[in-house]
Amino acid sequence: MTVYSATKLFDGSVFRENVTFSVERGQISYIDNPETEAINLNGLVVPGFIDVQVNGGGGAFFNADQTTDCLAQMVSAHAQFGSTGLMPTLITDRIEVMQQAADAVAAAIEKKQPGVLGVHFEGPHLSHPKKGTHSEQFIRPISEQEFAVYARQDLGIKMVTLAPETVAIEDIKRLIAYGVKVCIGHSNATFEQTQAALQVGVDGFTHLFNAMSAFTSREPGVVGAALWDDNAWCGLIVDGHHVHPLSAKLAIRAKQRGKMMLVTDAMPPVGTDDTEFDFFDGRKVLRTGDRLNSTTGELAGSVLDMASAVRNTVNTLDVSLAESLRMAARYPAEYLGLQNKGHLQQGADADFVVLDEKLSVVNTFIAGIQQ
Repeated sequence: MTVYSATKLFDGSVFRENVTFSVERGQISYIDNPETEAINLNGLVVPGFIDVQVNGGGGAFFNADQTTDCLAQMVSAHAQFGSTGLMPTLITDRIEVMQQAADAVAAAIEKKQPGVLGVHFEGPHLSHPKKGTHSEQFIRPISEQEFAVYARQDLGIKMVTLAPETVAIEDIKRLIAYGVKVCIGHSNATFEQTQAALQVGVDGFTHLFNAMSAFTSREPGVVGAALWDDNAWCGLIVDGHHVHPLSAKLAIRAKQRGKMMLVTDAMPPVGTDDTEFDFFDGRKVLRTGDRLNSTTGELAGSVLDMASAVRNTVNTLDVSLAESLRMAARYPAEYLGLQNKGHLQQGADADFVVLDEKLSVVNTFIAGIQQ
């Protein structure tokens, strides 16, 4: 058992002052009258961030290397920036790569590898007009080969991003029956097509506004459906490139509270000084400052980290610190059904982060172990 003291702590609901808590067997317990000397955590203690869309980090790219070592490298890179739980994300690729990614995640889950919560398959069942930087040659209808991957029960939490206009409603129902959390993204669907998917259990939207049919006066599109539905969560990339600040503000104002979550869509350069990496079809992704573009021009993920996303949400979107922290931790945890994560209530998992006054990360703990 280790005992910590914090001058200020955000438990996911409220800020608390001068608290002492213990960490034992990976969980926290508050102590009213501490008798043991406590380790002082100098800064603001907050719940660990949970990122449901992470393609890479620390130089590692899941599409390039489907191994537990790659996953560990990604977790380590993002832990520097307060992420204590990731959904490693595989973008549109060959079925063999999907199978290898599933094997790597299953191995990580079996050995309880820190930070790995499951797997997010972003594609390959997407819309060609809204493919973004995804490789067109690998976009395809759903088949029994993919279903065999999605049906696996050793992958932790399973997410699939798809375009509902390319996948039959019965197949979406089948995915949900397999325990898959289905998100809509890279989609040119109409409002009605999107509504039909929501009615059978789709409950998420991948990187709101990006690579989806827009909200217009005569057709609400995927964006309109995402903002209208009170039961579905939306991921939002707050890096100043993917979404205009005013559009993000309007979306947060319109969306049911608790259903907007910060995501990074992070690529390999996060946590490094790398300026480029190899991509699909002989392309490269080039870094210019804090922006990534494919050599064919499209935005290609981001170099955003969750601590920066929180700071940007506070500083550019005028969202309160408490709500910004919830968007980075509590709401993603609720989306994933993780009752003991995303908050620091009594008995919660000891996934927590120490921030300085500028909201930069001082320390990150996963299951009570400093990273």
